Amino acid sequence: MKRAIMAGVLALGVAGAAGAGEMRLTSPAFLQGGSIPPEFTCDGADRSPPLYWTGLPEGVKTLALIVDDPDAPGGTWVHWVVYNIPATLDGMAAGALPMPQLSTGAIQGGNDFRRIGYGGPCPPSGAPHHYQFRLYALNAELPFAMALGRQQLLKQMEGRILGQAELMGTYQRHKP
Repeated sequence: MKRAIMAGVLALGVAGAAGAGEMRLTSPAFLQGGSIPPEFTCDGADRSPPLYWTGLPEGVKTLALIVDDPDAPGGTWVHWVVYNIPATLDGMAAGALPMPQLSTGAIQGGNDFRRIGYGGPCPPSGAPHHYQFRLYALNAELPFAMALGRQQLLKQMEGRILGQAELMGTYQRHKP
């Protein structure tokens, strides 16, 4: 049973049964490979989209989430880093607040916009960009309470990943 902590923060729930199948990451805001609505981009409210997961593997203690754009002109652009998400959660509500630590204990790291929390898709005009939402199931809580960036987080997760799920969305800006 889910209960909201507060608007714009994580939604609590009981994770699916351990080992209940393949780990999956979904959003009611967009389908796998579908277009991310402007509300969740720099052209809208720039809010994080709602995310839900199922099929966590046995032994998972915490989760980590990395959202990036591999199509960015200067190389992969990091939009969101969240870690030490309690394994008891089954999702994140839309609009996570831009604070280092959320009420659930999850920690938001730095993104390439040089701020903490979510920074939505904001590609240059032209071809659509692909945004990879990757959720990692970890066998331990990460020992760092400070806001890690993507590379630091990936290094800390080495040897601790029990499973992974990905949701990919696209976004394209048009010239006015």
